[in-house]
Amino acid sequence: MSKTWFITGGSSGFGRELAELLLQRGHRVAATVRKPDALQGVATKYGERLWLAILDVTDAAAVREVINRAFSELQRIDVVVSNAGYALFGAQIERQLNTNLLGSIQVARAAIPNLRQQGGGRIIQISSSVGQAAYPTMGVYAATKWGIEGFFEGTIPEIAPFGIEVTLVEPGASRTNFASSSADAGKVLDVYEKTPAGDFRRRAAAAGLAMFPGDPRKVASAIIASADQHPAPKRLTLGSDAYALVHKALTERLAALEAQKELAHSTDVDA
Repeated sequence: MSKTWFITGGSSGFGRELAELLLQRGHRVAATVRKPDALQGVATKYGERLWLAILDVTDAAAVREVINRAFSELQRIDVVVSNAGYALFGAQIERQLNTNLLGSIQVARAAIPNLRQQGGGRIIQISSSVGQAAYPTMGVYAATKWGIEGFFEGTIPEIAPFGIEVTLVEPGASRTNFASSSADAGKVLDVYEKTPAGDFRRRAAAAGLAMFPGDPRKVASAIIASADQHPAPKRLTLGSDAYALVHKALTERLAALEAQKELAHSTDVDA
């Protein structure tokens, strides 16, 4: 059955893959971009089935205005995909926090009242496997993904009574154009050359495309399929690298927690 999807960051990465695949399958798409001509070819091909708006998700007022206008003009939006993101492989902080964390929270805050009013819907938040397991050079980016996952952990039970479901998508490294369009590399500091950060940079440089096993079209297809699952999967881990990374992190985390069970109980108030 045809649905109406709203996608932030529709010009690159998984946002563009989703928009093009959804339109090919006969769905209606509302996509936000930062540059007016970013989806010009797609707009020409699909006409009125593609609704476009310029949006920088770091502008909270603009987020509310665009999302409210989309719901008003399209009458109903079944799925809201919060995809807009930015990465810097290094220590730059504010832009990553403003885009990935605060921007995503503002998208949710603007979408939820509209979804509530129409009687429900689905939010798909693009997170990352590093939202469960961080690694060197990606600390700040991981912080934004851990943060948005924490936000939705608390928000999901709040909005469930209104028929609003949420899925956190945790893809691994995929061969999108994200690295060239929405990611930058920080300055390499010699002092980190012989640390895990330096080791990671060298492994990544040597591995090349092998560091990116994910097929973005397959990832987009899995995300689209998840919108028909009821109840919605809380998390969707996509990619063999994502599975391995998250599985290792959760297994080690649970083992460490179990080892502290006696200590944890010992700090309660005496009966």
